[in-house]
Amino acid sequence: MITSLRLVNFKGFADEHLRMGPFTVIVGANASGKSNIRDALRFVHGIGRGYTLAEILGGKHGPGGEVQWDGVRGAPSELARIEDDGQARGRRFALEVTTRLPTSTADPWSNGGQFTYYIESMGPSGSFRTSKEALQHKSDFVYNSHPGTSDPVHNQDDEFHLLLRMAKTAKQKKYGHRIAARPDQPALTQVHEHQKVLRSQKEQVNTVISSFASMRFLDPSPNRMRKPSFPGQTKLGDRGDNLPTVLKHICEDVDLRRALIDWTQELTPMDVSDFEFPTDPVSGKVQLRIKERSGRLISAYSASDGTLRFLAVLAALFGSDHANLFFFEEIDNGIHPSRLRLLLELIESWTDERSIQVVTTTHSPELLAMVGDTTFQNTSVVCRRPDTGDAVVRPVGELPNAKKLRASQGLGALHASGWMEDAIFLNDEPGEPAT
Repeated sequence: MITSLRLVNFKGFADEHLRMGPFTVIVGANASGKSNIRDALRFVHGIGRGYTLAEILGGKHGPGGEVQWDGVRGAPSELARIEDDGQARGRRFALEVTTRLPTSTADPWSNGGQFTYYIESMGPSGSFRTSKEALQHKSDFVYNSHPGTSDPVHNQDDEFHLLLRMAKTAKQKKYGHRIAARPDQPALTQVHEHQKVLRSQKEQVNTVISSFASMRFLDPSPNRMRKPSFPGQTKLGDRGDNLPTVLKHICEDVDLRRALIDWTQELTPMDVSDFEFPTDPVSGKVQLRIKERSGRLISAYSASDGTLRFLAVLAALFGSDHANLFFFEEIDNGIHPSRLRLLLELIESWTDERSIQVVTTTHSPELLAMVGDTTFQNTSVVCRRPDTGDAVVRPVGELPNAKKLRASQGLGALHASGWMEDAIFLNDEPGEPAT
């Protein structure tokens, strides 16, 4: 589970932290920076998939020209700010991710599995290269490109590589092994190539890579979800593609089929008794039909947008695509306010039972009014300073009197009135960095 994300000079953020929990809710006005947080997490996801910086930022295509990865939104000039470190002038940004990863079945989320990963990239004209990188396990570094001025690696005297100092073992007198990584790709996904790296260090690195790779970014489109899908497709597309075959695969498990029916009954006004998945005799594609107890059949084409979005959430959470983190854009979009409480109950219970993480943006006061105490602690507001235009992130629960006002007025009312942004502007000094 990612517990915090730090953004330095990344898009509109000067230096901000986002605190994250099992279910993280991000609120804020349009253009405040919510989607930029999504972009930062997608950058981390691209690292986990083993891409180069150019591929993470610009996209990657397969041998036949098919899109394997959409690049992070925006041009390089919009990604980072211009900085001068005394040696070079260019656009520079950094991201820092702290995670808690399973190290034992007895206590899967203990600090024994806490890792902090830091990457800094710089490009004089938009062609970014890794300029600094480190991976830390608890209080000790697994590797570090800038371990301190007393270490020769700190000087980075090889202009064609990023030099790394691996952690020192008991047998090594002064320093751990020095290795060289290509600066066009994050070193995290190159460490395993070096024979000098110890097996235990490779295992630590691979654990973090697997965590970063296990993310999904979903913004379901009802028009995509209405379309039939080819048999065997068991992974829900980012826009909701393959919904019929994903649900069909879930329904092959008797317990999951019952849970899917029960939750659909709760989340929609339909008296759902089952799902059917007929195959089109001409195309061979699988269709989706919802069956009510009266015998009435409702096809995906006539189902409401809200029903389909509910089904997409259920398909993502119940499906065999076992991601560690699901990011939903405005999960409440198209869903009636009376059903939001059940949606929140589903997510809060499912993240607890399966040790998965859900992050969503929202504009909905109704949704905020219903979040539980744990989710409230992991709800943050993003806004832009009127004096500098910088985007800032603050945990809502740490704003002055937030807990009392939530109890007396409701979090939804505070959001709708603009109180959250006002509380930040009144209590932060102009240009004050995040703490």
